[in-house]
Amino acid sequence: MADETCGVAQAAAVMGDWWNLLVLREVARGHVRFDALVAELGVSRKVLTERLTHLVAHGIVAKVPYQERPPRYEYRLTPRGQSFLPVLVSMQDWADRWLLGDGSLSATAAVDSPEAVRTRALPGGTVPADLTLVDSGGAPRDPVSPDAPVTVLFTYPATGRPNPLPAGWDDIPGTIGCTLENRLFRDRWPRFAAAGAAVHGVSTQRPEEQAAFAEAEGVPFPLMSDVDLRLAAALRLPTARIGQQPRLKRAVLVVTRDRTVRHAIFPVTDIPAAVEEALTIATAAAHAL
Repeated sequence: MADETCGVAQAAAVMGDWWNLLVLREVARGHVRFDALVAELGVSRKVLTERLTHLVAHGIVAKVPYQERPPRYEYRLTPRGQSFLPVLVSMQDWADRWLLGDGSLSATAAVDSPEAVRTRALPGGTVPADLTLVDSGGAPRDPVSPDAPVTVLFTYPATGRPNPLPAGWDDIPGTIGCTLENRLFRDRWPRFAAAGAAVHGVSTQRPEEQAAFAEAEGVPFPLMSDVDLRLAAALRLPTARIGQQPRLKRAVLVVTRDRTVRHAIFPVTDIPAAVEEALTIATAAAHAL
């Protein structure tokens, strides 16, 4: 009876299997076809079929046809599946801190840390085509600009405006500098635009917070909210839970119009240098297209 009324037990019954979690991780990353999942996971076709059948039966993913003859399907996250992504990201954060790290709270990472290695391995991968965030105006927006050959995505923990930051914020490594970073991208935005590069800033702050900050600071490019952690899950971006809220760690990605990640900077230990590096890489990438 206790298990029948226990949410943890019920969630474990559906999602507790090793392969269920990894299949969901890969679908969130945009690997939605059977053969792609086999390749990414190194799982047998029999086990994958069983796990996908289980996830479809429980409404976590939906089986969507993309070819009639022979019939072929993609596996897409349902709203129920999307709502599990913060749990998945929290598991990653917990493991990065307590299993792969030394247990200390940080909004950055060592150069040789597993999360740094994971983030720097992003080039060559893609941002899922169906991924949208919410911009500071409350509208859905593609994090990759369809109007520019190159998009520079920079993620950051949080700005201290309009709402105050949690107590002890400045004592956590990697938290300081979010306003500075936005200002540096703002000041160099004409050069990014002249090079053909869009600039998008992303944090887990609410859209209305981002709107107030953008107005106060004269930010000319879109700020987007990943409050639902869809981008974090899609790219396995490093996060940290600070002030009872998941925060994106500071990183800079250069992404081309075809949604391919061309360059990743993490950890960001020198913010001005990272902005200049992003401008150099984005300019070269735009000219090469």
